[in-house]
Amino acid sequence: MVRGKTQMKRIENATSRQVTFSKRRNGLLKKAFELSVLCDAEVALIVFSTRGKLYEFSSSSMNKTIERYQKRAKDAGISSKMGKDNMEPVKEDTFTLAKKIEHLEISKRKLLGDGLEPCSIDELNQLENQLERSLTRIRARKNQLFREQIEKLKDEEKILMEENTKLREKCGMQPLDLSSAKTTQGLQERQIVEVETELSIGPPKPQGLINSS
Repeated sequence: MVRGKTQMKRIENATSRQVTFSKRRNGLLKKAFELSVLCDAEVALIVFSTRGKLYEFSSSSMNKTIERYQKRAKDAGISSKMGKDNMEPVKEDTFTLAKKIEHLEISKRKLLGDGLEPCSIDELNQLENQLERSLTRIRARKNQLFREQIEKLKDEEKILMEENTKLREKCGMQPLDLSSAKTTQGLQERQIVEVETELSIGPPKPQGLINSS
């Protein structure tokens, strides 16, 4: 016969309730005893019936176990209070940090040109000066990177020229004199082209007379 599942609610019939109490009380006391013996645990069990009758079990001394429980509960209460006291500074720091983050977010939006409606003229001037200082630092950094890149390219050019010279020597060719080539090119660019001209004083001669002469 399959045993039905017991519903967890108060048994209305007094006789059935008393029978169930007796059975489960004995089972509970037995389990407490087994737990203390098998696991070497300190167990104290107190049960009052509906009529106020006391049933108890203790693996050692009931009073000592209760005192131990009260001391542990008191220590736990003190620890809990200390934990709450220690949390107050943490909450204050968290609140302050949240305010700083909010202020930084507002400043960031203003620097991007958003949320400028409530700003006064002085605040706008401060933002403008801050942006100008930022642009100055950005340009200085950009120029520095340009100079470093130019120096790097010069070093690479020098290495390539040295390799070119070595290759020309291996092939039995004369080394390339870049300094003379640059000088020649500069002279050619500055060379003045001479044009022959004829100068004459007096009125111009007719074209026919010029040809006949």
